[in-house]
Amino acid sequence: MKKFVAIALAFVMVFAICACQGTSDQTTKKPSSDVTPRPTQAPSVNPEFKVGVILIGDENEGYTYAHIEGIEAAREHYGLSKEQVIYKYNIGEDNSCYQAAVDLAEAGCSIIFANSFGHESYLISAAKEYPNILFCHATGQTAAKQTDLKNMFNYFTSIYESRYVSGIVAGLKLKELMDAGTVTDPYVGYVGAYPYAEVVSGYTAFFLGIRSIVPNAHMDVQYTNKWFDLNLEAEAANALMARGCVIIGQHADSTGAPSAIQAAYDEGTYKNVYSVGYNIDMLNVAPDVALTSSQNNWGAYYTYAIGVALNGEDMDQDWCHGYAADAVQISALGGACAEGTQEAVDKAIADIKAGNLHVFDCNNFTVNGEHLTSYDQSYGFEGTELIWDGYFHESEVISAPLFDIRIDGITELNKN
Repeated sequence: MKKFVAIALAFVMVFAICACQGTSDQTTKKPSSDVTPRPTQAPSVNPEFKVGVILIGDENEGYTYAHIEGIEAAREHYGLSKEQVIYKYNIGEDNSCYQAAVDLAEAGCSIIFANSFGHESYLISAAKEYPNILFCHATGQTAAKQTDLKNMFNYFTSIYESRYVSGIVAGLKLKELMDAGTVTDPYVGYVGAYPYAEVVSGYTAFFLGIRSIVPNAHMDVQYTNKWFDLNLEAEAANALMARGCVIIGQHADSTGAPSAIQAAYDEGTYKNVYSVGYNIDMLNVAPDVALTSSQNNWGAYYTYAIGVALNGEDMDQDWCHGYAADAVQISALGGACAEGTQEAVDKAIADIKAGNLHVFDCNNFTVNGEHLTSYDQSYGFEGTELIWDGYFHESEVISAPLFDIRIDGITELNKN
């Protein structure tokens, strides 16, 4: 296996979710309290057991690196040798994915993972040819409706939960600035990749976290229309700062925005603007302005899935969990955070785990001035009701995000 690049030195690496929107007619609702247990160490591991991994990039590409970290955590958990995990790096979203899956199946792999949205159709083709092998695909949407294909699975994380918690961190800083008279307008910015449900779900969760502390906060979203571009993300952050934003979050995949905010701080241009990042701890590149980052822990799923394969158990066909399964988290709090932030974070996480806090509680947002009681217009899931019991049930009908509602208080500046 290739040698990993140290995260601290690879500050331009991306830890992104490359998900896109697709279609499905799945309508089954998964209970929100159904937390999948993580299997423990198998009593004995067959030395012939093998895991196959198909990756869109390699360890030098941050999104893939995060998945590699998760696979390696699961490998060590079960005591598998390095030779029992076979990696296929830099596999495109084309027929090379199908060929990689066939190669891994012929090599004797019992379970095969792929980590990019466009891999799904090729993985399905291989799954049909190898019905005794488990095929698992990150960010996809079709496994849940494959009634005739029992060895194809999707997985994701409830990243919106940690985005909400990171919003609480941001909200407390915003309140501190306002209480001190340093800031009078609770104006928040967000650097987004694309106007997809995944991004909309994330920035809305972040905003609702802020509004739980500062109810009159408002937010502008600046899109880059790329998942990863250091320059475009820096330009978006600079544009938001110029508009007067004092907290800037992101669902974009580089360190461009936090670095730009730190540079503005160093130059004295903007001394009271703070950053909330995504996927990696941004303190290395923005030590004075980074508050925290929302992060996935892919190891939670890989430990679960490999354990299922080792023990011959049934696997969830559409897996998605958050704090209750340690699948999401926020990074260490920065020194600029407001007093009492850790206590507020701990309480929010405890409430989410207990089911006492629902991120998309319809009492906490409006659309055109009205609270929603029903919503069945998510792209690709038109006709599927997603609000019941008073809140939007994100990542329960399927694992991939479906929250594409534009709520009051948020403006998309350059939506295509």
